[in-house]
Amino acid sequence: MMEDAASARAAKLRALLEHHSHRYYVLDDPEISDAEYDRLFAELVELERKRPDLARPDSPTQRVGARPSAAFAPVVHAQPMLSLANVFSEQELADFDRRVRERLGHDEVIYVAEPKLDGLAVSLRYEGGLLVRAATRGDGTTGEDVTANVRTIRSCPLRLRASKPPRILEVRGEVYLPRDGFLRLNEAQAAQGGKPFANPRNAAAGSLRQLDPAVSAQRPLRLFCYGVGEWSGGAVPSSQERLLAALSDLGLPVNPERRVVKGYTGCLQYYEDLGRRRAQLAYEIDGVVYKVNEVFEQRLLGEVSRSPRWAAAHKFPAEEAVTRVLRIDVQVGRTGALTPVAVLVAVAVGGVMVSHATLHNPDGLARKDVRVGDLVRVRRAGDVIPEIVGVVLDQRPSHARPFVFPDHCPVCGSPVIRNQGVVARCAGGLVCQAQRRQTIRHFASRRALDIQGLGDKLVEQLVDGGLVETVADLFKLKVSDLAGLERMGERSATNVTQAIAKSRLTTLPRFLYALGIPEVGEATARTLALHFASLKALMVADEHELTAVQDVGPVVAHAIAVFFSEPHNRAVIAALQAAGVHWPALEKPSGGLLSGKTVVLTGTLEGMTREEARAALERLGAKVSSSVSPRTDFVVAGRDPGSKAERAKEFGVPIIDERGLRAWLDKAPAL
Repeated sequence: MMEDAASARAAKLRALLEHHSHRYYVLDDPEISDAEYDRLFAELVELERKRPDLARPDSPTQRVGARPSAAFAPVVHAQPMLSLANVFSEQELADFDRRVRERLGHDEVIYVAEPKLDGLAVSLRYEGGLLVRAATRGDGTTGEDVTANVRTIRSCPLRLRASKPPRILEVRGEVYLPRDGFLRLNEAQAAQGGKPFANPRNAAAGSLRQLDPAVSAQRPLRLFCYGVGEWSGGAVPSSQERLLAALSDLGLPVNPERRVVKGYTGCLQYYEDLGRRRAQLAYEIDGVVYKVNEVFEQRLLGEVSRSPRWAAAHKFPAEEAVTRVLRIDVQVGRTGALTPVAVLVAVAVGGVMVSHATLHNPDGLARKDVRVGDLVRVRRAGDVIPEIVGVVLDQRPSHARPFVFPDHCPVCGSPVIRNQGVVARCAGGLVCQAQRRQTIRHFASRRALDIQGLGDKLVEQLVDGGLVETVADLFKLKVSDLAGLERMGERSATNVTQAIAKSRLTTLPRFLYALGIPEVGEATARTLALHFASLKALMVADEHELTAVQDVGPVVAHAIAVFFSEPHNRAVIAALQAAGVHWPALEKPSGGLLSGKTVVLTGTLEGMTREEARAALERLGAKVSSSVSPRTDFVVAGRDPGSKAERAKEFGVPIIDERGLRAWLDKAPAL
């Protein structure tokens, strides 16, 4: 085939495949058979194989092919992905509508109502019409880069269908699994001996966060788009209705169930209609979303905290069923939290068979007084997490007795620390098998001993292979122990062992934080280190001495004392010191330029990390806090400071920039 002819044929095939993919996955109205589609696809694959220069990033053949990633890079959203405020009743819906009308000064407001899908929120960034990045919602400000995996979703266009697309378009949407796809996925999991997914949302989230995009490609994920975060170049639609139509015209999948409604009455009618048809939809939903239609009115209403004033999610009532409690187990989580779980006679709740339900914590168990043999009402909270709502007391068996919560860990036998009845936690964090992986991950994390290369996959292999039982065993590892593991060659094994060796020299605050003592985070670890100056002094301190430390109350003091009194923990600490883990001697502070001052850091600093700034401020005697209050002495605001700077203005707290911070830090003593 002549070069020009090959190029023209490749372009024709790309256009045909994109057209038929859109008809099949977005419009659900195919024009050709699967066999014909496969024939066209195979022809394009062969053309690109013979002529690699014809392959383009938006080619249908490029949906799968990126290398598996060992981690997901962080992505800062151009505009925050806000959460929605929930309404659960007709009265709450009426209150929402009233607040909107009063703020806008209208007698009636036009809304767009859409189904609230039970999936995973994502943002898609198109530049010049090409998909360049996809990210999860994350905390609303920063998500995870899942571009390679999103590219495998057939309903997600790699190129927008427009001759002159917006220069930049960041689209918000929901990745989900249709009901039939979820059933097929679980059937395949069972056939391969795997564990079935609990519900479509978990399956969608797990599928999108696969390290290998090829695995995501095998999952029948779908996408609906519902909004934008950034639109640069071209006319921006003036309403939610026009926005959704514009996204659809660009080839993006938009839910056809959307509807323009008038006022409270229109919203409620849509909610009731969709509720009646809920079981017939091809996907799971857990409610309805209402959005003020006109964009300029949305801007007038603005937002509060992390949710817009112009939108709300009207949740469907959780479905309930009655069943009997067979027994109550206590599970130990990866962080050592003990959670009571009721084992039930299996019952269908919202179309899912439920045989276990959480009782949350000792306080929740005692408050609900759930006993073995009780008949209980089970609900899928948010259609996801099964929980026990209450006991059918008039049918309680005469032999039912209150459940006695254990005072020792059922896995390792260590004492259980009770946080005022709310959280029960195993004190044997350094030895408890249930916590082993999390303990090692935390110990090696960047803010602890910072062992580079010791990622989740490697930790999993070390624990499962019996190479590491406690964190002290890390320092016994040899290159030969690691080189034979999956994705670990001689060079990688050498790098990890060198990183472990390097971590032997640390600081006392880092070491204390790395131990994972319940209730002890970075700030408390620093405070303890500065107060006691030595590990030995801290380990022998009683609760009375511990409560004399700034910001250490009775609960934290009890947790620290119990942790260090546990013989197994002391043995691991001794083994770590015997392996050579050490730190420079620490002198108790005698005051500093900022002694007694409370400082808050916010925003991005250009010349240093937040951790470096915190450490330098503390060397000057300052206490670095995570929240602004009237007692804050000043706030350091970097780029994009956010709400903390606003709170500082409300309280009249002085704000300094990075240049002002540098002026203080130039006076800080060296490490």
